Amino acid sequence: MKSARTSIAAGLALMALGGLLLLDLLGVLDTVAFLPALLFAGVGSAFLVLFVRSRDYWWAAIPGSVFLGLAAVVTATQLSGGDSGGTVLFLFMAAGFAAVYLRERANWWAVIPCGVMLTLAVVVALPAQWQGAPVAAALFLGLAGTFGLLSLVPVRSPGGQARMRWPLIPAAALAVLGAAFALQAAALLTAADFVVPAALILAGIALLVYAYRARHRGHKVHGA
Repeated sequence: MKSARTSIAAGLALMALGGLLLLDLLGVLDTVAFLPALLFAGVGSAFLVLFVRSRDYWWAAIPGSVFLGLAAVVTATQLSGGDSGGTVLFLFMAAGFAAVYLRERANWWAVIPCGVMLTLAVVVALPAQWQGAPVAAALFLGLAGTFGLLSLVPVRSPGGQARMRWPLIPAAALAVLGAAFALQAAALLTAADFVVPAALILAGIALLVYAYRARHRGHKVHGA
C-alpha cells in the first residue's frame, strides 16, 4: 500500500514535469521561471508523502506546508505578478499546523501557530490605506480568537479529557486591546469618510438659509 502511494506521487510529479516541459517547447510558458517553484514543490511533496505514510511523521506537515507555500507564491507571482504572496504563504503554513493537530490531537499547541498564521494572512491582505489602528485591531482580535478557540480544545488529563482555562486570560487581554484599536479605527474611519458629505450637507443648508433670508428681505423691501 505504501509503495503504491509512493508510485502515485512519483507518477504525478513526472506528469507535471513533462507537462511543463511540453508547454515550454510550445512556447506557452517559460519553464525556467518556474524552476524554483518546481524545486519547492518537490521538497514539499516529499515531506507530504512522509506525513501521509505514517502517523509518527506528523511533524512533516510543517516543513511540507512551508515549501508548498513557497511554490504557490512563486507560481502566483509568475502568473499574475500580484502582491498576495504573503497571504498565500501564511495560509499554507496555517494548513500545515492544522494538519499537525488533526493528525495527533495531543498536539494541541499547533492550534496557536495555526491561528497566528491565519491572523497574519488577514493582516497582510488588508488594503494599504488601512495601516495603523485597523491592522492592530485585526491582529489583536485574531490572536484573541486563537486563544479563545484553544480554550475549547479538549486535552488529556488524569481524569480523562478536559478543557484548558488558562487560554482565556490572554484571550481576554488581547480582545480588550483589539476592541480598543477597533474603536479607534472606527473613529478615524468615521472622521475620514463622513467629513466631505457632512461639509456638503452643511454648505447646502447654509445656501438654503441664505436664500431664504435674502428672499425674506426682498419681500420686506418691496412691501415697504
